[in-house]
Amino acid sequence: MGKAGAVGAEADAGMDAVQRRLMFDDECILVDEQDNVIGHESKYNCHLMEKIESGHALHRAFSVFLFNSKYELLLQQRSTTKVTFPLVWTNTCCSHPLHRESELIEENCQGVRNAAQRKLFDELGIQAEDLPVDQFIPLGKMLYKAPSDGKWGEHELDYLLFMVRDVKLNPNPEEVSDVKYVNRDELKRLIKKADDGEGGIKLSPWFRLVVDNFLMGWWDHVEQGTLKEAADMKTIHKL
Repeated sequence: MGKAGAVGAEADAGMDAVQRRLMFDDECILVDEQDNVIGHESKYNCHLMEKIESGHALHRAFSVFLFNSKYELLLQQRSTTKVTFPLVWTNTCCSHPLHRESELIEENCQGVRNAAQRKLFDELGIQAEDLPVDQFIPLGKMLYKAPSDGKWGEHELDYLLFMVRDVKLNPNPEEVSDVKYVNRDELKRLIKKADDGEGGIKLSPWFRLVVDNFLMGWWDHVEQGTLKEAADMKTIHKL
């Protein structure tokens, strides 16, 4: 760990040990606004608001939307130890491809698919054989920025991956506080509760952007088995 990393580690000594390791050991993929790879940086630095505001923290990410055979969407509540957006409800899995050979593969979004398979096991205990990488369907990309608190935030170019598959779950409590499947009406009720501030329910900003801009139309394609027809990986939606 370099001098800057050591200083950061000392300053954040109270951080949960698992999250601290991930923040300093994981190297995110830095990109420009056209999704060209321009370097790499620690997860820690990529999520510091001072780095985000300086324009040096845009990194590649992914958000998975996993539906079961009843076309219900799996949601997770992020763990209390998460550095950014703890205890918020969000889509199935949200994370980053890392700066490693298997997750830098551009063709057919293979690197991002590999990363999604890895993190779905890490967070939800879903075995790799239950999530064939070729069955992740990339539907689109969005670019967004969102503060979490005064210190942390997100600035991501986010790949939106969909899959319909029944799986067995074994959530990792270091990553996930709760999970549930929802149909459309149940999701609408959850959104209303979040909007009304009921029960302290909050939604992640990236999930809310997908809900408000894409999800209900794409859900039609989930039910009709026509997801690939909805895919547009050339456009980067700046939200």
